[in-house]
Amino acid sequence: MDKRERIVSAAIEVFSEQGIEKTKISDIVKRAGIAQGTFYLYFPSKLSLMPAIAEVMVEKTMEIVQAKVSKSAPFPVRLDQLVDAIFEVSEEYHEMQALIYSGLASTEHLKKWETVYAPFYEWISESLEQAIEDQVIRDSVDPARTAKLVIGLVESAAEQIYLYDANKEDEAAVQKREVKQFLRFALSIHD
Repeated sequence: MDKRERIVSAAIEVFSEQGIEKTKISDIVKRAGIAQGTFYLYFPSKLSLMPAIAEVMVEKTMEIVQAKVSKSAPFPVRLDQLVDAIFEVSEEYHEMQALIYSGLASTEHLKKWETVYAPFYEWISESLEQAIEDQVIRDSVDPARTAKLVIGLVESAAEQIYLYDANKEDEAAVQKREVKQFLRFALSIHD
């Protein structure tokens, strides 16, 4: 792990334990095992870590999604697998997601969100393009725009369960089912 990765990893741990407000840069560098001056070579402030932490979360999300979504399955099955995978990520990493949202919302770094998500958007967009080509979804779908809408919808629905609702278990299955049905109608999926 290089120094930048060690800083980001240490920041995730310390922010999770102490919260963003209470964490000092000295806490992060101590955990990372580096000098405080080294921190400033990579990041100008503790809040400037937020896009890097978001990148880690997007990478984890993509790893899980790509492992769970079968390339050889028909598009409707892959779409269901995508929804299930994103719900799984939100359940497993809800604390890290809450950390990212609170950190990004309190900085000017929120503007970097689209850049951080670009690889995920592209991956979904390619799947939508293939579904259009295979005549599985309506041909009027704009893959690039719709990829953002799909991810936004599914993540928001999962976050409603795992970040905000107290009754997670009962609602998750219902929420997933509704999201899947909504996407099928929105994309005009032809089974």
